[in-house]
Amino acid sequence: MDKDRRLLIDRRSFIKAAGVPFLASLAPRSLFALERTDAVFASAFRGRDGAYGVATLSEAGEIIDRVALPARAHGMAFSPETGMTVAFARRPGTFFVAFDPRGRRAPVVINTPEGRHFYGHGQFSPDGTILYASENDFDGNRGVIGLYDARDGFRRFGEYDAHGIGTHDMTVSADGSMIVIANGGIETHPDFGRTKLNIDRMEPSLVLLEAATGNLIQKHTLPEQLKQLSTRHVDLGNDGRIWFACQYEGPRNDLPPLAGYFSKGEDLRFVDLPDETTGRLANYVGAIAVNREAGVVGLTSPSGNAFVTLDEKRGTVLTQTTLREAAGVAASNSGVIASSYDGDFAGRMSAVSWDQHIARISR
Repeated sequence: MDKDRRLLIDRRSFIKAAGVPFLASLAPRSLFALERTDAVFASAFRGRDGAYGVATLSEAGEIIDRVALPARAHGMAFSPETGMTVAFARRPGTFFVAFDPRGRRAPVVINTPEGRHFYGHGQFSPDGTILYASENDFDGNRGVIGLYDARDGFRRFGEYDAHGIGTHDMTVSADGSMIVIANGGIETHPDFGRTKLNIDRMEPSLVLLEAATGNLIQKHTLPEQLKQLSTRHVDLGNDGRIWFACQYEGPRNDLPPLAGYFSKGEDLRFVDLPDETTGRLANYVGAIAVNREAGVVGLTSPSGNAFVTLDEKRGTVLTQTTLREAAGVAASNSGVIASSYDGDFAGRMSAVSWDQHIARISR
């Protein structure tokens, strides 16, 4: 399928699904942005007035619409099958908001059960019926994956053991058979806010679970020399490859590996980045996204004010760009786009502070 046709399908799929009532509710400027956009994205933000929300945006960074949130959100999940989008509270928040960016259904606010909080990430099953969410059983000091029935008002109906602590990001394989988990290995407890309680004895790991049963498929625990390398974010690559990105809690002048990949049944492989690139990332990759069609991996570092792209097949550096307080990254029709806490989204400035993650919400 040629690129122009893909762009047309992305735009048309969102506009067609949105329907007349949603389109009629948009301000002329927002409607103009939607009609011209190549893709539609969502990201959490903090406004200049201190209010929190989620915005839908064009690929050019134009804000199309906004949904208010009760507090700061972090990661996003989107179901292409149902059109539902979820914004998860930032750790140690206890809510997520599920909303339809087409405006067909009222937003739903769900809170965690007693003794749990969200880590800020989740993902839908491919058919959109189940929402998986990374959570902390903080009194038990273990990560879990909460299971929510998207057909029944996002009722929580169970949980899986994540086989680790500091269970941060997660995703689901394209066929829906596996849950991929990044256990950052850092112990936290809401009584101590966001304080990291075990930097000297971290337990980072990457885990695969059977989605149907929660049974453990495999677990990769990082070697002793990398115990302070927190495995934080994941995304799916080509040919079953799973990419991961890390944040280092060790000495500032160290140059640890910060990104890598693995597949089911295979060992972890770290990407051997040039020292200059590792230095620019400042021991902290805040987000990762893979454009499987383009074969490009995007990394952002707010600590290093850096936006880096890699060749997915070779792991080599394609570009290194200075982006002040770089935040989110997502696959786009042109490769990958990035945002910043300064209000930059794909090169366009807005009077908001974008949070650390972006979801693409058109097919």
